[in-house]
Amino acid sequence: MKGLLDEKVKAQSLVDVIADRIEAAIISGELGPGIRLSEQALAASLGVSRGPLREAIRRLEGRKLLIRTPNIGVRVAALTLKDLNQMLQIREVLEGLACRLAAENMTDGEIAAQQELLARHEKQKSVRDGKGAYSESLELDFHMRIVNGSRNERLAQTLDLHYLLRICRYRSSGRSGRAMQALKEHRQIVEALARRDPNAAEQKMREHLRNEHAHVDEQFKVATDVALESPALAVPLRKGRRPDQRVGSLR
Repeated sequence: MKGLLDEKVKAQSLVDVIADRIEAAIISGELGPGIRLSEQALAASLGVSRGPLREAIRRLEGRKLLIRTPNIGVRVAALTLKDLNQMLQIREVLEGLACRLAAENMTDGEIAAQQELLARHEKQKSVRDGKGAYSESLELDFHMRIVNGSRNERLAQTLDLHYLLRICRYRSSGRSGRAMQALKEHRQIVEALARRDPNAAEQKMREHLRNEHAHVDEQFKVATDVALESPALAVPLRKGRRPDQRVGSLR
């Protein structure tokens, strides 16, 4: 019987690369909510054929990042304020629970790694000067380490399915002054984890998420005023990238 290390590593499929590229553009805001996608323009911009592009689009439809409307085409998902608030309420409960469980189940080494991650956060110029945001990869890493530290696989899978919430998390940390406040909140969460205090850990995580959500809500109201009127995208992604060149996916 073959072990896990006996099988050759397979190259990432073209469909995976295309899906990751489009997902990264959506999460970063390069493709804004409500923008209609042109398959022809996307294929030309990425230098790929329509077949794998369509499969990648279907994959992103399954993740609810793209929405197909008969006689209109495919658009980037645009949440209503009601949708957003309902999703953020769910996220607060689930990540609060994850943090409670993490206080009981994370190892000392994992908690120490979180403290090291915060030290990396603090070194970012955008955090120190209060004019920018965390790196989205560091922000996401902080939360996902706690989710994985809960040792509840079904909870982790449920949170990982909320792709749209990843967009909310990424954009909420981008407001001026939010990065330093978020760092302070992250420290309070880690302190509770280190004390092995599940009640405080859940409370601090939920407070952190409520503050994040307030920023997301404000940004959402501004963004949706213009996003739905965007025309079909002619050149949706930055030029100069090869179709096999992966970009900032948060997966």
